[in-house]
Amino acid sequence: MIRLALAEDHNALIDGIKLFLEFEDDIEFVGFANNGKKLCDLVRLKRPHVVITDIRMPVKDGISATKEILEFYPHTKIIAFTMFDQDEAVSQMLQAGAKGYILKNSSLKELLRAVRAVYQGEVYYDPGIVISDKPLPPKSKGTLTRRQIEILKLVALGKTNQEIADKLFIGKTTVETHRKNMIRKLNLKGAGELLRFALEKKYNF
Repeated sequence: MIRLALAEDHNALIDGIKLFLEFEDDIEFVGFANNGKKLCDLVRLKRPHVVITDIRMPVKDGISATKEILEFYPHTKIIAFTMFDQDEAVSQMLQAGAKGYILKNSSLKELLRAVRAVYQGEVYYDPGIVISDKPLPPKSKGTLTRRQIEILKLVALGKTNQEIADKLFIGKTTVETHRKNMIRKLNLKGAGELLRFALEKKYNF
């Protein structure tokens, strides 16, 4: 059973999500919050497996709440749920530790898929997020170093810079430098597009 919590400052949206998901046999709602501070309190009390959180909320935003939750409960899976599809917002939530990113204008079925995917340990990236109209480079083989390909595979798993550094036994700043170099080499526009590229390649390097 997936214990699920939701943070959203629009009650109508909360009601809609609850109505859609409460009949799923594998999902149990444990509570709702209207701001980031209340979300952190809710997680402490109810210990949900998966948290869906808006980014822009009063008192404490979703980015700060995500960092606080994962500091104390690192196994919690967090999905960003927002209207913001800009590179910066995607990057900030992923760096905070979110394992999913869903746009509010996506279908509720898409949200359900995201909940089940992150619960299973996957990263889920909304197919509706488009960082750039420019097509992604068709090939990366031969342009990236072996180390950069290792890092790109971990990016596709939703790992943060620190997690990548720990796994590869290198410094966090080294990972950051490699990511910047990959963005430049692949002619991408930022961390969000690098993630999109990594997910679309699916380890086919």
